[in-house]
Parts: sequence; structure tokens; C-alpha cells
Amino acid sequence: MINIILQSALFGLALTFGVYLLMSALNRRTGSPLLNPVLLTIIAIVAVLLVFDIPLQDYLNGANIITMMLTPTTALLAYSIYKQLPLLKKYFLPIVLGCLAGSAASMTSVYLLCRLMGLSDTLTYTMIPKSVTTPIAMELSAQLGGIPSVTVAVVVLTGIFGNILAPILIKVLRIKNRIAAGVGIGCCSHAGGTSKAMEIGDVEGAMSGVSIGIAGIITVVLAMFVPH
Repeated sequence: MINIILQSALFGLALTFGVYLLMSALNRRTGSPLLNPVLLTIIAIVAVLLVFDIPLQDYLNGANIITMMLTPTTALLAYSIYKQLPLLKKYFLPIVLGCLAGSAASMTSVYLLCRLMGLSDTLTYTMIPKSVTTPIAMELSAQLGGIPSVTVAVVVLTGIFGNILAPILIKVLRIKNRIAAGVGIGCCSHAGGTSKAMEIGDVEGAMSGVSIGIAGIITVVLAMFVPH
């Protein structure tokens, strides 16, 4: 009976939604941005699978249904962008230049830090595309000679930390320009950060959503100049 339940698609769905709702309630109760519900959910689910020795595939039978919804969910970002279209047209050049600066800073800092820490070329190329959305990051990682599967994990962590730190950094650095805040979040922490940007405000969310695409294109171009 237990095996039938574990292999059912409902197990992965119920575990994911149940843990996420629990962690979201904890986050709201404490009000701490460090208790990010996505990060806590990932840690809790991994712990459950390890402690009870549950095969990953049994969990994925249901979790993959959630994964299927990521594409249409991401497409909904277009609606928030459409609402801010006049603002996007007015500040299009500064937005592009901001994404260029953000993407260049991200890639350069990763490359220099990896060299400073003595990491191998493979790990360096694996982490360079950390700040772009997963499909682009995986392809760039493969082309550069990295490990795409590890790149996925790095991209996810980047999004989570962007989600956690975005509101903190906006306050600490006293960023008053809502467009700059959105561009900074989007080009550095892709969809993970954009979800937080949408909570902060409509303008921040729209600019962050636009920056995901622009930063992705710019990163692909800049990747051609990465030293080998």
C-alpha cells in the first residue's frame, strides 16, 4: 500500500504543496526574508526523501507536473510587461545598458573568483551562466565545457538568493529608482528574483521580467569572449 502511494503522482504533488504552504506560513509569521519558503521547501523535501529513503523518481512522478507549469507561468510575465509598455519604451536604452553592465559584472566576477580560488576550468564554465534563465544557462554551460546538470543547481540557488536578498539590498543601498531596482533583480537572479520583484511592485516586476530576456541575449553574446 505504501509503495502504491509513493509511486502515485499525488505523492509528489501533496508533498510539494504541503511543505511549501507550511514554509510560507512560517515565513509570514516570522517576517524574516532569510526564511525563504522556496529554499526551506527544497531543504525539507530533500530531508524527507533521504530520511525515509524514498526514491527520487517516486517524488518526480508528481513533481514533474509542477515543472510542466513553469513555462506558462513564466509567459504570464508578459502581461505585467505589457502594462508597463510606455515606461519600457521611454527607458529602453538605459534598461539595455543596465542589463549589459549587470551581465558583464556577473560573468566577470564569477570568472575571477573561480580563478582566485583555483577552481578547474570545468567548474568555472559551469558557474559563469548562473544569472540567466535555466534553458539558456544549460546550453551555454555545455558549449563552454561546463556541466549543465550542476549549472541548473547553481542557477536555482542564484534565483533563491536573489529572492531573499533583493528587498534587503534595495533598502541597504537606498535604491529609490524602481526601474533600476527591477533591472538589477532581473538581470542578476532571473525568474527567482523576478517573483520577489513582482511582490515589491508592478514596475519592478515588469522591468525584472524584461531584463530576464535581455540579459539572456547579452550573456550569450558575451560568452563568446570568455577565455578558454
